[in-house]
Amino acid sequence: MKFLRMRATTVVLMMLCLMYFITYLDRVNVSTAAAGFGEEFNLSKTEIGLVFSAFAYPYLVFQIIGGWVSDKFGARRTLIWCGVIWAVATILTGFAGGLVSLLVARLLLGLGEGATFPAATSAMSRWVSKENRGFAQGITHAFARIGNAVAPAAVVYIMAVYGWRESFYIFGVISLLWVVVWAFVFTEDPAKHPRITAQELAELPPPKKKNTQVPWGPLFRRMLPVSIVYFCYGWTLWLFLSWIPQYFLHSYDLDIKKSALFASSVFFAGVVGDTLGGIVSDRILKKSGNLKKARSYMVSVCMLLTLLSLLPLLFTHNLYVSILCLGAGFFFAEMTIGPMWAIPMDIAPEHSGTASGMMNSGSALAAIISPVLSGYLIDITGNWELPFVGSMVLMGIGVFLAARLQPDNKFHAASADIEHPTATKVGS
Repeated sequence: MKFLRMRATTVVLMMLCLMYFITYLDRVNVSTAAAGFGEEFNLSKTEIGLVFSAFAYPYLVFQIIGGWVSDKFGARRTLIWCGVIWAVATILTGFAGGLVSLLVARLLLGLGEGATFPAATSAMSRWVSKENRGFAQGITHAFARIGNAVAPAAVVYIMAVYGWRESFYIFGVISLLWVVVWAFVFTEDPAKHPRITAQELAELPPPKKKNTQVPWGPLFRRMLPVSIVYFCYGWTLWLFLSWIPQYFLHSYDLDIKKSALFASSVFFAGVVGDTLGGIVSDRILKKSGNLKKARSYMVSVCMLLTLLSLLPLLFTHNLYVSILCLGAGFFFAEMTIGPMWAIPMDIAPEHSGTASGMMNSGSALAAIISPVLSGYLIDITGNWELPFVGSMVLMGIGVFLAARLQPDNKFHAASADIEHPTATKVGS
């Protein structure tokens, strides 16, 4: 009954939080289940690595396409279809009979999840007030990190009781249940929601224009610096998600239980950072009224703190120092999430799905390169700290570029074309 009495805006945000949680369950469960299907199918480490990375290729391609689809046809229909695709892909993974079918299922998963975050941002641009965008993006991504932390333990338990295939069946059914609920509780236009109140409507942005033509060239040039900054962040994110458990296991010769515990503590720091980053960004905006301070400068400062947090790893090899450094580094890196994902809504509210897809393409590209290059460096040098040098370099670049972003300068394609008839100014 309490759920029924919640504000409509709260229910929508809760559904998006749940979606972020579920997508990460379905995205990272394969890492733990590999212990089962790798042995059953007699796969090499290289073949298992191919299964891991297969997700990222369609995920990258469908960032911008999915954002455009959600802007044109609405977040409701986009997420219903995406949810069905990623749920079916998850279930099909459980039916896999070898390497090829595993790769196909993972490619299908990347296709289904490619549009989810841009579509969610499109929904938030209608359902979240300008002053709460940072919090909304922070809390939803915090749930994604919780999904990342919960998946290994959940998969291990299901595998122990039933088997590795059943873990995919169960997560796929959970995804389908989310799709059904989403179809019933979300409306594209908040004003058409049966439980929306006049007070809530007064707090929300004005309705979007329907079927607005996307100015691809000007919007791409405007979002390019934002995408580069997000690539710098994404490099560190995927380094952490891919290699932190292995780092504690091999760099300090710990058993698998202790390495999992230490890895979870690092990821939990990210959950706190996601939530706090959005709250702090919105608070700065409410007090100063300055989007540049609340978004750009905050991202720049947090990237600098990430760099400084990781720096001691190069000068000492101590387990507890490493835990503190990595926890602090992930905390500050995740504090950038709320303000970063609010920037597409600040810059291009009429095209927020497309703009956020352009931005997230940076992280998707990092998801393809960062884990592989980091693994290569570890293979040829045996040094588990060396990959963090790349993170520090890119965070340093991000500090400089983030400070130059201009979220307070709203994107207007028509005026950009008038001012720059042959080329649009690169800047954001």
